[in-house]
Amino acid sequence: MSIEQALAKTRGGFLSRLFGKRDEPITAEWLDALEEALLRADMSVSLVDPLMAQVRDLFATGEIKTIPRALAAVRETLVAALAGDVRLRGDGEKPRVILVVGVNGSGKTTTAAKLAKRLKDSGERPLLAAADTFRAAAIEQLERWAQRVDVPIVSGKPEGDPAAVVFDAVNAASARGNTTVIADTAGRLHTKGRLMDELGKIVRVTGRARVGAPDEVLLVLDGTAGQNAIQQARQFTATAAVTGLVVTKLDGTAKGGAVFAIAQELKLPVKLLGVGEKADDLVPMDPTAFVNALLPTPA
Repeated sequence: MSIEQALAKTRGGFLSRLFGKRDEPITAEWLDALEEALLRADMSVSLVDPLMAQVRDLFATGEIKTIPRALAAVRETLVAALAGDVRLRGDGEKPRVILVVGVNGSGKTTTAAKLAKRLKDSGERPLLAAADTFRAAAIEQLERWAQRVDVPIVSGKPEGDPAAVVFDAVNAASARGNTTVIADTAGRLHTKGRLMDELGKIVRVTGRARVGAPDEVLLVLDGTAGQNAIQQARQFTATAAVTGLVVTKLDGTAKGGAVFAIAQELKLPVKLLGVGEKADDLVPMDPTAFVNALLPTPA
């Protein structure tokens, strides 16, 4: 599924009535509707307020007079809000180590598998590590995915030491010539101190398995969770030195604007987007394509 297809609900829900026709003039009422629609799409007030102030100033001075010109100004600001290095880190020593963190239900385990599939298709030799040992179903789920996408896996035992699983996976990858280890980590509620302690331990132990690891700590957030996702993220970023974000379930929500709120609040790049349930439904963030999918040019 493409970014444009994934954002169809958001585009058709709150934003479609804004597009207008080519050269249709702006009105004060249209500006109010634009502000309301952006907020209802779950963009943050801290982003929308200055954006709308800028657009209203341009309208008042006569610099923009039509809906297409106004939307172009909005698109420019929104693309800038998603700016950042969206490339995955780890071009140096191998194996590259990517930790995937997040609460249960965010799409964390499936994201790990889809990322392995994506890297394999690009010519890499990934290895999965089933380190969510606190939830037996997560181990089984990742093992099924590993078989499905034909990627090797190192699994831990239920209630075993998740850090030891990652340590073993990194050593196994070094011995076998795998280029990247993708570890699915524990995902119990972020309010549990034990989970955060375990994540901190995984980060430390990973560095013993390969100096400088992990290269990337990807926090998976449910795009339908809104402000709850941001609260969860603050807990993880304080513990696991998160380097990038993955926002999932965008195909199932009319509030795709949450991606902007998440990126702005956390000051971290959104690197990947979960846009569906299939193995290929994990795509790199492309800020321009994302914004154009939300606010297409009027016909």
